[in-house]
Amino acid sequence: MDRSARIFVAGHRGLVGAAIVRALQARGFGGLLLRSRQELDLTRQDAVDAFFAEQRPEYVFLAAARVGGIHANSTYPADFIRDNLQLQTNVIDAAYRHGVRKLLFLGSSCIYPKLAPQPIAESSLLTGPLEPTNEWYAIAKIAGLKMAQAYRRQYGFDAISAMPTNLYGPGDNFNLENSHVLPALIRRFHEARERGAGHVTLWGTGTPRREFLHVDDAADACLFLMEHYDGEEPVNVGCGEDVTIRELAERVRDAVGFAGRIEFDTGRPDGTPRKLLDVTRLTSLGWRPRIPLADGVASTYRWFLDNNSACRL
Repeated sequence: MDRSARIFVAGHRGLVGAAIVRALQARGFGGLLLRSRQELDLTRQDAVDAFFAEQRPEYVFLAAARVGGIHANSTYPADFIRDNLQLQTNVIDAAYRHGVRKLLFLGSSCIYPKLAPQPIAESSLLTGPLEPTNEWYAIAKIAGLKMAQAYRRQYGFDAISAMPTNLYGPGDNFNLENSHVLPALIRRFHEARERGAGHVTLWGTGTPRREFLHVDDAADACLFLMEHYDGEEPVNVGCGEDVTIRELAERVRDAVGFAGRIEFDTGRPDGTPRKLLDVTRLTSLGWRPRIPLADGVASTYRWFLDNNSACRL
């Protein structure tokens, strides 16, 4: 990508989109096209079409999405499938029709079957049932990557798809109702320490295993793929290592400085038993993550402390 290229980062205020913007700016890209949800509603086809017709972006990072954890997915299934289908369909179609040179669609590791062989290779897609607690979001994301493939096959549109693992970092959502596990743990341990609580109770058994990648590493991978990958198949983006939820909780507890106990409510759902991505396709292209989990958790907590008023609480 030329440093003066017109680049639309859809969802630039979200966790991943903001990280992509930071990565682009750090590399000297000056032609960024950024629109808030109030300025451009991506679920409105007419608005998206008008934006592409007027601004003529050359590259698109499609990081916009309605996202949330188990609770949010279970409570608002219609919102999750409707909003994600609408916005990604509008952006991919408009990008093709208005001459975008290349588009990266950002998916999610939840597209894979609940009991897929571990680590999960890209070939596991559509080989089994999804995790029921987030199937609405997953189905929308599967449709997005399939749409990218279809537009490549029929029209020759250069659309690629990246499937990141669980992401965290600065700008994360710390709302206990709809956040993902790592930022939720940071907030819960922080608030427990502040009020002098003796314990923190977490959902499930603590035994599920999850992989976590710092969002700045994910953004770096997205830029790498935009410049080095032109294939039809999706590419997993992760670090290739996982930890149990209990181990994660202990790392967050230590980073926050909470001295109490960790207890688990085993009557609550665990979700998928394990979710570790096979990142062979990405690493074979020459990309590697740079931020260890312990360092990433500590820096994310520092960001939370420094930006408490701006956090999504």
